Amino acid sequence: MTVVDCHCHIYPAKIAQRAVEGVGAFYGIAMDVPDGTPKALLAACANSPITHHIVHSVATRADQVATINDFIAQTCAEQPNMIGFMTLHQDMEDPAAEIARAQALGLVGIKLHPDTQRVNMDDPRLMRIYELAEGRLPIIMHCGDYRYDFSHPRRMRAVLDAFPNLVVNAAHFGGWSIYDLAVEYLEDARCFLDISSSMAFIGLRRTAELIELYGPDRILFGSDFPMWDPVAEYEQFASLPFSAADKEKMTWRNAERFLGRALAEAPSA
Repeated sequence: MTVVDCHCHIYPAKIAQRAVEGVGAFYGIAMDVPDGTPKALLAACANSPITHHIVHSVATRADQVATINDFIAQTCAEQPNMIGFMTLHQDMEDPAAEIARAQALGLVGIKLHPDTQRVNMDDPRLMRIYELAEGRLPIIMHCGDYRYDFSHPRRMRAVLDAFPNLVVNAAHFGGWSIYDLAVEYLEDARCFLDISSSMAFIGLRRTAELIELYGPDRILFGSDFPMWDPVAEYEQFASLPFSAADKEKMTWRNAERFLGRALAEAPSA
């Protein structure tokens, strides 16, 4: 059995507690896991069905990018079940050079968070990054926040329309806290959508309805660690009334399509 958690934030031990507290304060949420280190992620998932983790962090300043990418790359080199995504920032002078450097370190995708990076998703500075990524690297994009306009689903749709070969996971059903509004823009869009940071807010019934609406072929399981406990999130997801074949798509096969590569099947317990 293989289960990929497609949305995990991790932090170095020296800043992990402060980072987790900062994220909790930003969203006004008591975090499920107080320690956002790679070690804590592995411990949280020990003896669970979750076998792989897509991990990343977010740079809120351009001068943080290289250090964060070094940390993610080193972590993934030490933990083969972790798949690393690089951070980038709209104010970087040479994003192409950092993309090449991060790829050489083994990072295989990009994570962007317009709300915490304080930039419109369709800002020209990010559009140049999408141009570099199109056909080369998948992107996990934070989408939605009722308090801001940076990551509004209409901006996500504009990006997808401008870059038809860009592979995107529009996180949080394409619109955290504005889940139903996201449907208006993304129901017929060409993107994946992860379910992270959704079930606690909309409940299991609406979660199942949104999966049906978008279609299981587009859905990725994700926990948003350390905001939520990955195993608890998986257990809720597993209780949804979908076939074993559809659940396999959402926990594994779609992740392979998103990443553009096969993942080794985990041995049966």
